[in-house]
Order: sequence, then C-alpha cells, then structure tokens
Amino acid sequence: MPEFGWATRHLIKQQRVARIDHHRDCGGMLMERLAQCHCGSLRAITSGEPLLVGICHCKACQRRTGAVAASVAGFAKAQVTMEGQTKVFDRHGQSGRKVRFYFCPNCGTSLYWEADAWPDFYILAVGAFADPNFPAPSVSIFEESRHTWTQLPDGMKHFQGPITASN
Repeated sequence: MPEFGWATRHLIKQQRVARIDHHRDCGGMLMERLAQCHCGSLRAITSGEPLLVGICHCKACQRRTGAVAASVAGFAKAQVTMEGQTKVFDRHGQSGRKVRFYFCPNCGTSLYWEADAWPDFYILAVGAFADPNFPAPSVSIFEESRHTWTQLPDGMKHFQGPITASN
C-alpha cells in the first residue's frame, strides 16, 4: 500500500471498519458489485467495499467524463475481476506520473484506470455501478478546479489537489 498521510490513513481505516461491519451484517459474505460499460461488453466485478470513494474535480476528469466532476471508487486490485476487451489511453497526471485509462472499444465508456502513484489499486467509475446505494464519497480532490456551484455531501475531507503522502 502506498504511503499516506494521517488524514488519508484515518479515512481508509474508517472505510475498513465499515467493510468489516457490513461483512458481519451479510452473514460473513463479501458483497459483490458489477460495474459495466454502456454496451455491457466491459465489466468489473468487485468483492467487498471500496477502500475509498471520492469526487475528483481535476480538469482532466471533467474533460474525460463530460461532467463537472468524476465520482471514483478505489479498490485493491485483488478485489476486482475484469472481463472484456479494452483500449488504453495513457497520459501523465498532474503529479507527473503515468495514469492509464481503460475503456470499452465498442461504446467508449471509461470504466476504470490505474495510476503509477497507486500501483496496487484500480479506480473505478462509480456511475458504472448504476447503484443508488453505492457508498457515499468521503473525499473531494482537486477542488482548485471545482465548479463553484457544486454542492458536496457533509462530512467530506477536502483537498485542493491530489491526496499525497503528506496529507
């Protein structure tokens, strides 16, 4: 796991406690969720709860999604099974490290991505789960480019840029 600052470690610990409680409530079975592209040919099956759920306001996510922000969920790669063919778009993130976006070659949906900064994780598009009961975001990142009229849930941690080891 990458090195995180205190606030981020605390958020991840809270998510883990919630996952353990949910695991007990479900009779010891881990919840599986399905995220899929628009045409259904690219799928991600997740096991258990996400480690982190957030809102990203970076300009690259705004352009990639066509929305004012991206809703994202981070899962350990061991929690995710991918099915279907992908096309890949590589770019350098604002941190200068590579980010790879995987999208459906048929319909173009950007389903998941991985970043060199977080090599053990997949980041999935929350909207691809099409689940109104998906866990709420706990962090908001790249607020330096957030649209002023957007409303965020109470209780979120706010970051002007990315989550880094120092925060």
